Amino acid sequence: MSDLHGARDPEAPGRLLALERDALVPLLRARPDADFALPTAACPGWTVRDVLAHCSAALTRVVQGRLEKGVFSPESNERDIAERADWTNARIVDELERGMTEAGPVIARAGGVLDLLAVGEWLHAGDVREALGVPGAYAGAGLPDALALLARSTRESGHVPLHADLDGVDEPLRLGAVAGDGPPARYIGDAATLVRLYAGRPVKDAGYELAGVTEAELNIFG
Repeated sequence: MSDLHGARDPEAPGRLLALERDALVPLLRARPDADFALPTAACPGWTVRDVLAHCSAALTRVVQGRLEKGVFSPESNERDIAERADWTNARIVDELERGMTEAGPVIARAGGVLDLLAVGEWLHAGDVREALGVPGAYAGAGLPDALALLARSTRESGHVPLHADLDGVDEPLRLGAVAGDGPPARYIGDAATLVRLYAGRPVKDAGYELAGVTEAELNIFG
């Protein structure tokens, strides 16, 4: 597991992708084609297939070194999805599996600038699980690495300081910049809900406490 507060672990993004690959790909291969047309609440206007096509395209770009200016913009994402419009669902899953396997070493060598992309892929896997009605969205075996990468990313970007007291975890997780004169914001609740808040995903009937910051201020993708 990554160190939540120490030096960068260059293997964490690849490990996160591999863990998600091993859980998600067999799940997708077992689903009927109709499930790929289901809408996703986290990505309005996108189906499960659209999310997967975006994810597989993004990882392929990383592996091939095609990260030109403007990549991952809304327009670029829509083009990537459109380019795969005549692909079978199985072909998209195949590309996703290859990307999740091959992108880790590339991200590791990038020195940290692509680490958050691995978190984004993991989050989109949660979006897909939620759309399919599968338990464990934004949780699972990759959660510790995702939290560590999220903590480091928010710290390096100077995001709002927050101490998170997570259910079942003894030590608070520190996210965002080092607190200044005042106390950091506080979160009390489960880790999956915290991830939802930072990712701007819908939070339904979740029992948590948040003080010193609004839900919207935590969103790192908004």
